[in-house]
Amino acid sequence: MSNDKIIRIGGASGFWGESDMAIPQFLSAVRNGQPLDYIVFDYLAEITMSIMARARAKNPDMGYATDFVSAVIKLHIAEIAKQKIKLISNAGGTNPAACGEAVRALVAEAGLDLTVAVVTGDDLTSRAAEFSEHREMFSGEAFPKPDTIASINAYLGAFPIAAALDKGADIVITGRCVDSAVTLGACIHEFGWSASDLDCLAGGSLAGHILECGPQATGGNFTDWESVASSMDNAGYPITEIARDGSFITTKPEGTGGIVNIGTVGEQMLYEIGDPQAYILADVICDFSNVDLQQRGKDRVAVSGAIGHAVPDTYKTCVTYADGWKLVVPFFFIGMDAKKKAESFAANALKRTRAKLQASNAGDFDDVLIETLGDDNHYGAFAQAAEAREVVLKIGVKHRDPKAAMLLLKEATGLALASPPGLTSFAGGRPKPSPVVRLFSLLIPKSQVPVSLAVGDAVHDFSQTSGTAFDPDSLQRPALPALPESDDTMTEVPLIQLAWGRSGDKGDKANIGILPRDKKFAPWIWHALSEDFVRERFAHFLASPNNPSSVERFYLPGTGAINFLLHDILGGGGIASLRNDPQAKSYAQILLAAPVPIPDSLIDLKPKAF
Repeated sequence: MSNDKIIRIGGASGFWGESDMAIPQFLSAVRNGQPLDYIVFDYLAEITMSIMARARAKNPDMGYATDFVSAVIKLHIAEIAKQKIKLISNAGGTNPAACGEAVRALVAEAGLDLTVAVVTGDDLTSRAAEFSEHREMFSGEAFPKPDTIASINAYLGAFPIAAALDKGADIVITGRCVDSAVTLGACIHEFGWSASDLDCLAGGSLAGHILECGPQATGGNFTDWESVASSMDNAGYPITEIARDGSFITTKPEGTGGIVNIGTVGEQMLYEIGDPQAYILADVICDFSNVDLQQRGKDRVAVSGAIGHAVPDTYKTCVTYADGWKLVVPFFFIGMDAKKKAESFAANALKRTRAKLQASNAGDFDDVLIETLGDDNHYGAFAQAAEAREVVLKIGVKHRDPKAAMLLLKEATGLALASPPGLTSFAGGRPKPSPVVRLFSLLIPKSQVPVSLAVGDAVHDFSQTSGTAFDPDSLQRPALPALPESDDTMTEVPLIQLAWGRSGDKGDKANIGILPRDKKFAPWIWHALSEDFVRERFAHFLASPNNPSSVERFYLPGTGAINFLLHDILGGGGIASLRNDPQAKSYAQILLAAPVPIPDSLIDLKPKAF
């Protein structure tokens, strides 16, 4: 790691509505001698954009992450300015100009001389007609009807952010941009990186990827959760110390909870990526396959080896659109044969509801899902639980008419006195139908997306690098691990004994990243976890379990990790799904229970504790 210049960036937010703990932590750390140059905030997801678009439609002054204004700027801007920390945030959502005005008003009210910049150009909603001939880039579906569209936003990159900083901005606000761009923008500005510094851009993007989910890099969602459980009430938010060559150290404020080790950082590196050699962002196509992770003492992990392949010539663009209504209703059954009772109740509730829909010519449900929880249901054919005596029954339906969806609740509730024994009263509030919001992804040439910067009172057009076409098939793939010769007796152990794991979603796809606790385990894990093996484990979720291409597997020789990409597995994904886990958060836990044969001589290997 080059030490001629280091910039320190804290990641304060991973989603809209997150706890406001990060800023007090960071400011306390600075007062205690742990400096920071930037604090970055990531508030946006596809569903967030659709919610913000509806808010803006109701009130033209809304449509942004109001917590950034109320919980960050209003409460802390005086000390942030005193400590000379710059802020970069995508809090602008669907209305970055209004967010910028709200921030400028609070800065003026505080009597501070700070320059606020706003990056715009990502919002393409008014241009929907131009994209009507596009097909969805993964599924091939037709472009949604104009009257159903809530938002269309291009994922802008980091160079406009850097340009705003170059022009003297102290606070930069964007609309939709690549999550990691808020970090990369600071790096480009500080180190003077250009579009040709591909490896540096990849390293800065990886630093942003580690920061973008807040405490997921410091013990949140960590496989070894018990090692940090007692301190996560004060979970530390991540800090990266980034060098000119793009390498960095991940740490957290001293005295905070959680942990920073190879497991926490490695899990986050693998989170929600696809092909690790072709992680395509607006500014660079990243290759994380040879990334090296090294523990540098307590709560410090050095990260290096990211590679950049090219600058893409398109922006990934996401359309959110309405596609009917859904209702998910929970019930609770206790007693012997609880699962059978729950399924019988669900079948009768649906039969009764469908009869009334048919009588009123309302049409059948577009989709129905019955799930029982508490009986190992998520493990499919590999369930091991004994007969459950307590289950939660979930009945989910989709329909074009919210009244038809609501009819399920009325009829199911009305069936309570005619149900099998063991149905308990539901003491919570009554669920209501909610919009089904679906995602449509496409690529738009950068030349068709004008970007501008409002820095203070001046507005500047941003001239962006056009990029080049890129074919992932042109990549040289790494050598796959060969099994070493061994005369040892083989013993099956749960994968969790050999590896850490984390899973997530991208639309209707899921990824599962598996990181060996010791690289000596890597060949054995690779040979045990074939595509067929994983497809069988998740057959009950996959839309096409017999399709060999429904599961892809990628090897990362730098860490010995594996990334699995599972296609068409989330029932539409996000809030379009009726699933109990529409974002695949549990999938790593499911896979970590799988048996892996390992030589007895390796079973007792343990990673060094920090």
